[in-house]
Amino acid sequence: MKTFSDFPREIIEEENVWIPVADGLNLAARIWRPKDSGDRPVPAILEYIPYRKRFGSTERDEITHKYLAGHGYACVRLDIRGSGESEGVLTDEYLQSELDDGVAAIHWLAGQDWCDGNVGMMGISWGGFNGLMIAAMQPEPLKAIVTVCSSDDRYADDIHHMGGTLLGDNLSWAGVMFSYNTMPPDPALVGERWREMWLERLEGSGLWLKTWLEHQRRDSYWRHGSVAENYQDIKIPVFAVSGWADGYTNTVFRLIENLDVPRKGLVGPWGHTYPHIGKPGPAIDFLGELLDWWDHWLKGEDRGMERENRLCAYMQDSAPPNPQYDFRKGRWVVEKNWPSPDIERRAFTFTTGRGLIENGEDETAQIGMDVQSPVTLGLFAGKWCSYANGPDLAGDQRSEDGGGLIFQTEPLEEDIEILGQPVAELELESDRPIAMVAVRLSDFLPDHQITRVTYGLLNLTHRDSRQHPEPLEPGRRYRVEVPLNHIAQRFPKGHRIRVSVSTVYWPLAWTPPQSTKLTVYSARSRIVLPCRTKNVGGAPEAEFDPPVCAPGPAKTVYEPGEHRWLVHRDLADQRSELQVIDDRGLMRFDDIDLTVGTHAEENYSARTGDFTSVKGTTQWVRTLERGDWSVKTRTYTCLTSDEDNFYIRAELDAYEGETRVCCLSWNETIPRDHI
Repeated sequence: MKTFSDFPREIIEEENVWIPVADGLNLAARIWRPKDSGDRPVPAILEYIPYRKRFGSTERDEITHKYLAGHGYACVRLDIRGSGESEGVLTDEYLQSELDDGVAAIHWLAGQDWCDGNVGMMGISWGGFNGLMIAAMQPEPLKAIVTVCSSDDRYADDIHHMGGTLLGDNLSWAGVMFSYNTMPPDPALVGERWREMWLERLEGSGLWLKTWLEHQRRDSYWRHGSVAENYQDIKIPVFAVSGWADGYTNTVFRLIENLDVPRKGLVGPWGHTYPHIGKPGPAIDFLGELLDWWDHWLKGEDRGMERENRLCAYMQDSAPPNPQYDFRKGRWVVEKNWPSPDIERRAFTFTTGRGLIENGEDETAQIGMDVQSPVTLGLFAGKWCSYANGPDLAGDQRSEDGGGLIFQTEPLEEDIEILGQPVAELELESDRPIAMVAVRLSDFLPDHQITRVTYGLLNLTHRDSRQHPEPLEPGRRYRVEVPLNHIAQRFPKGHRIRVSVSTVYWPLAWTPPQSTKLTVYSARSRIVLPCRTKNVGGAPEAEFDPPVCAPGPAKTVYEPGEHRWLVHRDLADQRSELQVIDDRGLMRFDDIDLTVGTHAEENYSARTGDFTSVKGTTQWVRTLERGDWSVKTRTYTCLTSDEDNFYIRAELDAYEGETRVCCLSWNETIPRDHI
């Protein structure tokens, strides 16, 4: 990756700027802007997240915001209340107070003498979420947004639930924020009040996992902040971005289909990361794309945004299964409009011979095929949302398909390319009132390796409504649709297309209360694929330059990190476990003389045949040091369940030097609600 130390405009950095918001609080911002912006005001670009501008996101912040600032923008990294040096306590995601603070910050920025009154918002994940939400609130200075790896629907497509199932990432993410919320502000910026602010956070942030588990259906808690409730609230241009390995791909397609404003979508092969540092590669010059976007909508310079194609997507080539791709072969394709007239829906029917036949029918329609998956099916599924910093993608599906119901085509006689959302249409019955189904679409290579292409989950009690789930009537047939995640993928001639159906996908999704048997009726079941009809296997339809960015912070690495995914099987105890080690190492940010250490471990286990044995744990240890000042926090969360309830056990310990200053514990019981 190239770096630039010289920009068109010389920049200055303001390390900590206080921005007044509601309740008499001040939020802490880090600002990069042109040195002469006091005389030549510029638009402001706001990124608003809780990940600690001081040390949490500083590497990403510097390579991104310094570059944009050097090209004529005031770039602002603002910590949400209760995070970093910002005052207050952070007690949940996307609270109305957070959104109101964001609106207040936008008005404050627009009123500065170095700002020309025009403001944009950009952000990945949390910052992409609140960018959409604040756009829907319509603050006048906000003129456009860039939302990366975010969601328009907090229940249907976020880290908590998928298809009404409870995601394992719900526990994982709760562990991340439990740990982040224990960190103090930096005494170098807030002075002696750092300890008082820290203790207030430790005592007041709460156990977010409990709150989330108390809302297992799409109620008003999740509808808050979901812009899908009324897309028309957004009146400004939107640039939506994601990656095929990310958990938020579907949002891009819904936004460009449903918004009625200038908009465009970009989807690459990446995980949950900005495209200029995108992995799996190829990474692209996303900062150049951003400059075109901001120059057009914030500076009024014609960069052709209103004439651009609605969607640019990376059509992935077939590849052997690999939980950790560095690069995916493929090519960029474009669609002038979405939905596209160049996408043809092709249906492949299931057969009793475990085949997939296009537009076929099976005379043995009344014959059902049973599937009752083992509790441990899914240990090689990877992460719901890949962060692309470890082997967190799906492995060879032969490890999973033995516990499922398999259907596949004959070797393809021609290339097939899909772009969009596959949908499985199933006729089935269940032997239990609560059940789930997982559907995986895979590329069956000629050497019999099997690469998962995409997948979908459905809690069958949510078959008609996410807001009002209803139990199944055992033995009764139902017709259900299982939407899979959007994807762009080429299936080459000679390969097979495989569909796998299972009743478990643990630990990507929490298991049903009991082992369930589904009976699938083949002639009434099929997979519908969005097949692209133009330029199949042809030349690229778009190109991007290699990534360019600004220099990152100077740092000294004392201990390198590691990211490992390990599957353990204890044959004597019949217990299987997925162990995830996320060690960020120990490093010093030289400019501020701050040494940061982070180590996390997650474990997900189950005993063969025992659906009450599923267990997930997360533990995080964080340290901060400067001179004779040091703090350390440890957070631990354990989630288990039986047929009726979820059980949470959580612990928090915080140390200043060798002295423990906070020790909290939780034991919570939460009834299962059709999950």
